[in-house]
Amino acid sequence: MTNTAKDLRGTTFTTPTYHAGGQEVALFEQAWRNQLPVLIKGPTGCGKTRFVRHMAARLGRELYTVSCHDDLSASDLIGRHLIGNGGTYWMDGPLTRAVREGSICYLDEVVEARKDTTVVLHALSDDRRILPIDRTGEILQAPPEFMLVISYNPGYQNVFKGLKPSTRQRFVALRFDPPEAEREEAIICAETGIAADSAKRLVTLANALRSVVGQDLEEGPGTRLLISAARLMVSGVAPKMACRAAIAESLSDEIEVTTGLMEVVSAVFADQ
Repeated sequence: MTNTAKDLRGTTFTTPTYHAGGQEVALFEQAWRNQLPVLIKGPTGCGKTRFVRHMAARLGRELYTVSCHDDLSASDLIGRHLIGNGGTYWMDGPLTRAVREGSICYLDEVVEARKDTTVVLHALSDDRRILPIDRTGEILQAPPEFMLVISYNPGYQNVFKGLKPSTRQRFVALRFDPPEAEREEAIICAETGIAADSAKRLVTLANALRSVVGQDLEEGPGTRLLISAARLMVSGVAPKMACRAAIAESLSDEIEVTTGLMEVVSAVFADQ
């Protein structure tokens, strides 16, 4: 069965296959059926966004994805009045459109947004399931099919950027971690067609680098970086060069750190 979903422009796309590592698929489905919002937390590149895209297609719901950033405001989510040839008119934001349509709204890295953004989610993420639109006076009641999903990377949280308990405790939470070695190797092979031995080496490299997180690295390589390196290797790029471009240089801008990472790469791919 082909999984499809739609982006913010209404363009239909094929959803990538998701390799489940536990009960996350069943838990997400039950959260949707019980009209519960979901919080997904995990490091960069561990498959959070891919999972949500997969689940939207699996449930047959359109997906509105918003990549949160420092300038994202509540108006960007809810909507605003605009001026056109016929005068002033209202344009719904992605959150409002998702509520009206009974779609899934996914706020990726929600802690990056301005504080007033998370406040507007409170009435939607408790038993009221409403979205007040102050500018128009509307109060939208979310249909049963609507679902709110947010994600963040706990490793990047600090006193200034983090979810308040009053927000976090409104959500069913799923924790995503890097896959265990055999599963990660299978994912890389399935996504890129690379040989099993090379996939095993990439995972060995990743786990070696993940073991030094907190020393020279803020965060270890996610599966996404390993897939990028594998794709380069499959296309003919030498393994060490592929790992430098897709992994080492992506993890740090410090020359000394990058040099140290490449020493690990050279040890893993010593014969190549």
